[in-house]
Amino acid sequence: MSNETIDLKRILHESRETLINPQGYFSGLCLTGGYREPVIKAAVYGVVAGLFSFLWSIAELSPLSGTVWSGGIGIMVLLWSVIGAVMALFIGGAILLVISSISKGNADYEANVRVTASLMVIYPINAFLTFLYSINITLSSIIGFLVSLFSVYLLYHALTLSLKGKESSAKIVALALVLLILLGQIGRRRVSDRAEEILDMYEEQLVE
Repeated sequence: MSNETIDLKRILHESRETLINPQGYFSGLCLTGGYREPVIKAAVYGVVAGLFSFLWSIAELSPLSGTVWSGGIGIMVLLWSVIGAVMALFIGGAILLVISSISKGNADYEANVRVTASLMVIYPINAFLTFLYSINITLSSIIGFLVSLFSVYLLYHALTLSLKGKESSAKIVALALVLLILLGQIGRRRVSDRAEEILDMYEEQLVE
């Protein structure tokens, strides 16, 4: 692939397969071939995520719309989204390497980076769904929770099928991640409720 241009059709096909047929996709995922392909895939996901973030900021549907930070949301979000995606690829590859090693799976860094690139299909999906925060916080939290669970589902298949980790260990990792997601949801909800209480208090003081 080193002499090829960016194959968007292939990336789209692989993304669709990752989402609708994770068992088949991760069973046949190539774990060798260098870093160029996963970097391109992560960058494409970063561009798509950045476009969604940019669009929502223009439409004032971003979580930061109307805040002191909203002025900083603009075209630069595209650049930072791509940079963040590439950074996440290599950091995520290192984290997945540790998880795979714990699960007695593939301990090759390149293999884990390539798997991570496929798992990053969730990145633009999360960026797309951020507009829900401006519509209904509860709905946003519920959908975000479901997407997180689906991410764990994809990770489980990636661990057991692509990286050949033990199913028993992969299940423990998946359950631990689900627990962390639940705790995170509870924590975010409490922070949100507390923030609403503080805003209501200030509004009452202003009225008085």
